[in-house]
Amino acid sequence: MVDRRGRASVATFFVEERPVPGAAVPLSDAAVQHARVRRLAAGDAVRLTDGAGTVAWGALGDVGGRRVEVRVERTEVVPAPPRLVLVVPVADRDRMLWLAEKAAEFAVTEWRPVLFERSRSVSPRGEGEGFARKVRLRMTGALEQSGGAWLPAAHDAVALEDAVAACAAVPSRLVLDPEGPPMPTLAPFGDVAVAVGPEGGVEPAEREFLLAAGWRAASLGATILRFETAGVAAAAIVRATQGR
Repeated sequence: MVDRRGRASVATFFVEERPVPGAAVPLSDAAVQHARVRRLAAGDAVRLTDGAGTVAWGALGDVGGRRVEVRVERTEVVPAPPRLVLVVPVADRDRMLWLAEKAAEFAVTEWRPVLFERSRSVSPRGEGEGFARKVRLRMTGALEQSGGAWLPAAHDAVALEDAVAACAAVPSRLVLDPEGPPMPTLAPFGDVAVAVGPEGGVEPAEREFLLAAGWRAASLGATILRFETAGVAAAAIVRATQGR
């Protein structure tokens, strides 16, 4: 397999600390297990990412012991992508985790869960510290798989008013709404925030609040989409046109 830059594809591992040339960076237990499953051996070339823009290449150490390190040979700082804030509903746990994974693949810069009115009737729903840890694990796994350099900043679930306030400085703010114009017609996008409503849609009062706060309605088509499908579709449209 060859990656998009023309280099032979190598295994990528997420590391918590910023890698620097000459350092011996330890891999997590999950990364070590992954290396063993892939039958990697000492000396194999691997790639590291810290999720904050630094990518490194180095040689894998002995995978037979409990502590496995990568000797870093060179690093690269990848520029941050244009801002893409994904405002998502607190909803079904498994479906939120799936969307979190895809958000990392699309280099979403911020993940902001919102407790919409319709979120309150969902059970079991994705919230709390334990769920936040699962979100991070899904995101780091997706970052490794996609070869990305930037991990989304994952925020705690808040009320809609708080999420709107946090996005106030984002130049372009969209709420997915079947009554809005087609989202592609609003492209190209610079920095943008996209709000995805819960199953059943946002309540009329929530919609009016968003529009009054300067958010614009944007449609993804005539059919009714699940929230996770809508989130992926919106992220794909934004990333395909951003910066043009």
